Amino acid sequence: MINVIEYLEKSTKKNSKKIAVIEEEKKLSYKELNDYSKSVGSFIANDNIFNEPVIIFMDKGIDTLISFFGCVYAGCYYSLINPLFPQNRIEQIRDVINSKLVITNSENYENAKLYFKDSKVCLISELKENDIDELKLDEVKNKHIDYDPLYVNFTSGSTGTPKGVVISHRSVIDFIDNFTNLFNFKAEDIIANQAPFDFDVSVKDIYSSIKVGATLVIVPTKYFSNPSVLLDYLCDNNVTTMTWAVSALCLITTFHGLDYKVPSYVNKILFSGEVMPIKHLKTWMEHLPNTMFVNVYGPTEITCNCTYHIIDRTRDYEDKIPIGKPFPNERVFLLDEDNNLITSANTKGEICVSGSALALGYYNNHEQTNKNFIQNPIINNYNEMIYRTGDLAFYNESGELLFNGRKDFQIKYLGHRIELEDIDKSVMKNESVVRCCTIFDEEKSKLICFYIGNIDKKELHAFLKEIVPVHMIPGKFIKIDEFPMTKNGKIDRKALMKIYKEEK
Repeated sequence: MINVIEYLEKSTKKNSKKIAVIEEEKKLSYKELNDYSKSVGSFIANDNIFNEPVIIFMDKGIDTLISFFGCVYAGCYYSLINPLFPQNRIEQIRDVINSKLVITNSENYENAKLYFKDSKVCLISELKENDIDELKLDEVKNKHIDYDPLYVNFTSGSTGTPKGVVISHRSVIDFIDNFTNLFNFKAEDIIANQAPFDFDVSVKDIYSSIKVGATLVIVPTKYFSNPSVLLDYLCDNNVTTMTWAVSALCLITTFHGLDYKVPSYVNKILFSGEVMPIKHLKTWMEHLPNTMFVNVYGPTEITCNCTYHIIDRTRDYEDKIPIGKPFPNERVFLLDEDNNLITSANTKGEICVSGSALALGYYNNHEQTNKNFIQNPIINNYNEMIYRTGDLAFYNESGELLFNGRKDFQIKYLGHRIELEDIDKSVMKNESVVRCCTIFDEEKSKLICFYIGNIDKKELHAFLKEIVPVHMIPGKFIKIDEFPMTKNGKIDRKALMKIYKEEK
């Protein structure tokens, strides 16, 4: 298999009338999705754009999905820019991608013309009505190889210009084939998409769905501000599968959403992005006693995930949930600071990954690519590229990998090396704390713990004093009603720092 569009074509041939995607009241069958995608692809291909980037300028939705597949049919690769991004970020991504073609909807058309003055801006509503040119699409297909890019997803850009991670067809096919087999995805599944379409969690939703011929239910972003509306939507659509960010799952349990309604058809929940708090996982497991829960781990640069751990309901996870073992055809290992391979238990090192799932690098950024995608230092006789994740981990006595924070979150405080995650884990041991996140003000050398819970700051300080060394006790506790989130559904640490500084 060379091209992900083969997933769509095989599922369409097998059951063309089946509903492929749902977005609130809108629905498309596999045949409709395939035909619209061919129409868009025919337009792009006849515009003589091949193996080039196309910017999709709209939020997630059915038309976005059609635009993605249209780009693929044309032998191009797509990059989504959310119109709600700040102007500076839109312009930064635009300048990196430098696309000849921009696809948008009527809602964002005027802004698209302003932002992309040097590009051709097209309305998806018009492209969908374009005549299908089967001869041209076949011509394009014959030129395609599996090493060609499929999409470019941009990182948060916390420092400097955002980096565009380039992922090939080969990488997605390699990962999705294993992902769907391991976790028993079926045509009968109804997959609820939580993640934005420029975040790689959505890659699992989109391509797992079309590979097995399932139905993809796009959950509108606005629903995540109202847990009862969100749960109604999941239940009304008989959702079976949730591949969600930890924070999105915790949003429901923080506000006791499962006491209102349980999405009882759900048979598998896969979570990633952050460390899952045990008490939140237990709440989900209690309400869904027959559901499979899986902790998956991996950065964007290795195509979604590289390790997984299926939760064992008979096991005590009070210490930490493993990120587990590698996916098939992915080599995951630990290196110490001197690039020595770590094989012994309880020895911390940086997670490194090699295999077909590795990204092609960063778009138009050779310097950062060469910095992070390097020759495997433990192999001298042939080329093997690896990606250094910047994440730390160690093996337990059973040989499972356990995440141990990021290099970025490892701080030096009062002469001690501290993992901020270890502080959070200790705070969460208090039954009155629902969720927490500790940040570090490097300028003032001060630990600040934000938390949601029914406990006084002084009580929480006294609680920690009994279980951790004094250097691990935050100098300030800030009680909040809810955590600010990034667009990818993770706790927004920058926003927390801003809250802290404004409170001072």
